Amino acid sequence: MIHNKTITVVLPAYNAEKTLEQTFREIPFDIVDNVILVDDRSRDNTIQKARDLGIEHIIQHAENKGYGGNQKTCYDKALELNSDIVVMLHPDYQYSPKLIHSMCYLIANGVYEVVLGSRILGKGALKGGMPLYKYIANRFLTLGQNLLMNQKLSEYHTGYRAFSGNVLRKVNYRVNSDDFVFDNQMLAQIFYAGFEVAEITCPTRYFDDASSINVRRSIRYGLGVLGVSFSYRLQKTGWFKFRIF
Repeated sequence: MIHNKTITVVLPAYNAEKTLEQTFREIPFDIVDNVILVDDRSRDNTIQKARDLGIEHIIQHAENKGYGGNQKTCYDKALELNSDIVVMLHPDYQYSPKLIHSMCYLIANGVYEVVLGSRILGKGALKGGMPLYKYIANRFLTLGQNLLMNQKLSEYHTGYRAFSGNVLRKVNYRVNSDDFVFDNQMLAQIFYAGFEVAEITCPTRYFDDASSINVRRSIRYGLGVLGVSFSYRLQKTGWFKFRIF
């Protein structure tokens, strides 16, 4: 805990057997109270590895629900545990668990209610091995999103996020997509609800066992992201109403 606030780390897992232990071992249990692993019907031994590590809260989907569907289960369980702060950490060891202290203290001290670990601030992305085409796509998408949503984030596409329980109770994340665009829909909901978002520099790692999506799904994701930003803009102007808001 920090200031008597319950902190929960959620791990949306899919085929994370090879990287789960390294991720779990770096979680700072001096402040973290709960760890939730949701397995999205992995084809490897992620569930057994989680049990071997002693993770207390393990949920296995009966069928693959997708990245967004996995997060929905994560957050539902975190709220069920009355978590005051929830950190979403990918168990593929692409993001460093050592930033959990910094992210949680910003929320626990009432400075921000949402904190993102940004790979773009500083030189973490390319230094960590992010493919150049992904870096360029990230920059162009982020520019377009900032213009459409009147924000100034360094990136919208990080998978490392911390939220107050208040944020998770206020935004209706359950109506969002079950696919990768879930993350962007959630950020749009957060901005629409009037929350400010902090970013901290996050080193990242790209390697064979880290999760990634192929080019076809990347294009689909990019189009979906722009669609979310246009929807936000139209909702803010009052021209249309969208279910996610």
